[in-house]
Amino acid sequence: MNKFVAIGAVAVGIGGAVLWMTMRGDEAVRDAGVTQISTGTEMETVAGAPDAPDTSGIVEMTLGPEDAKVTIVEYASFTCPYCARFHKDQFKQLKADYIDTGKVRFVYRDVFFDQLGLWASMVARCAGPEKFFGISDMIYNQQSDWIAGGDPVQASDNLRRIGRTAGLDKAQLDACLEDEGKARALVAWFRANAETDDVSATPTLLINGRKYSNMSYADLKILVDEKLAE
Repeated sequence: MNKFVAIGAVAVGIGGAVLWMTMRGDEAVRDAGVTQISTGTEMETVAGAPDAPDTSGIVEMTLGPEDAKVTIVEYASFTCPYCARFHKDQFKQLKADYIDTGKVRFVYRDVFFDQLGLWASMVARCAGPEKFFGISDMIYNQQSDWIAGGDPVQASDNLRRIGRTAGLDKAQLDACLEDEGKARALVAWFRANAETDDVSATPTLLINGRKYSNMSYADLKILVDEKLAE
C-alpha cells in the first residue's frame, strides 16, 4: 500500500516558497478504483480553528451552463492515480457528450492527500478559471512523471515546467506558489467541502447531490441519462 500525508499546519518549502501544512503518515486504501481519505481525529478541520483562513476568495472551477438539468461535482486529487485515469477516460467522454453540449454542469473540487497535490492545485489555479482545466489536463496526463517518486524539489520543478508550458511566467508561478494565505484557504476549503458532502475517497462524484464512487463511463452515462430524463 502507498503512503500519503494529510495536510494541516507545518512549514514546507518549495523552491523558496513557504506553505503551511501538517503532515502525518497514513495508508492509502485501494478499493474499486478509489484512494481513501484519512479520517483520523488529528485531522481537525482547519475551518474550525480560531484563526481559520477566509475561504470566500476561492473560486469554484466549473464547466457547462449553470442552469443545466444535471450537475456533477467531482472530488479529486492531482496525486490520485484513479483520478488521473478518470480524467483521461470518463471525464473526456463526459465533456464531449454532455458538458460541451450544455446538458451537464461540471464542478471540480480539490482533495489534498499531500503537499504535492496542494502545489499542483496552486499551479492549475494560477492563471484563473479560463486556463484551469487545460492546465489540469496537463498535470493529470503527466502525473507519473511530474510526481518524480515523491521528491518535493523535483516535483516542484516539474510543476513549474508544466506551468511555463501553459504560458505562465516565472513571476506568476512564484507569486502563486508562495501565496501562504491561498494555501491555507485551499486546505480549509477542501476540508469544509469534504465534511459537508461526506467525501471519504477519490474520485467521488455527486450527481444532482447524490454521492457515487468511481465507475466506468458506461455506468456514468446511464446515470446521467436517467437524470436528464426525469
